[in-house]
Amino acid sequence: MFTGIVEELGRVAELSGSRLCISASTVLSGSQVGSSIAVNGCCLTVVELDQNSWMTDISDETFSRTNLGALKVGDVVNLERPMALGDRLGGHLVLGHVDAVGEVVSPVPNLVVRIPRDLMHLIVEKGSVTVDGVSLTAFDLTADTFSVAVIPHTTKVTTLGVRKIGDQVNIEMDMMAKHIERMNVQSDSTTKSRAKKWWRR
Repeated sequence: MFTGIVEELGRVAELSGSRLCISASTVLSGSQVGSSIAVNGCCLTVVELDQNSWMTDISDETFSRTNLGALKVGDVVNLERPMALGDRLGGHLVLGHVDAVGEVVSPVPNLVVRIPRDLMHLIVEKGSVTVDGVSLTAFDLTADTFSVAVIPHTTKVTTLGVRKIGDQVNIEMDMMAKHIERMNVQSDSTTKSRAKKWWRR
């Protein structure tokens, strides 16, 4: 579980097949083989580490469903360690499971992102959304876009400061919205099933 508060900008040091090596410092503290670290909002597992970098293996599924497949050596990435039980929750509850890849329509400070229309119902005005692992507040919703105001500090310490029009960003919808949607779907299904049984009597 993460919070969407980026701890540091790492840099892609090596990318060979499914193996990704990222140079970092802050997120290495307390991490070990088997630990989780979010990269641009995608939860990955540490398989090797030293004093200056760590390595992870990325599946084809993850490459295809996130912007990690577009990474090149030298690119910067947002890094965050999982939250510890009892820590302050500075952003919102983030799973590190990317729901979609969005497209930057307008860069910071007034960042506008386009996402698949069938996911827009999971975003509410002034609700939380995660962009490249950064916890943000959405507003100005359209049929397929939302806006977020990115302050200078966030611009400086995250990848959002280097994102240009047309760039891909990882999107994770609010966990609460996804659970509520699932409960509503199940409730509708149960109601329809009961109605059919009643009609057959």
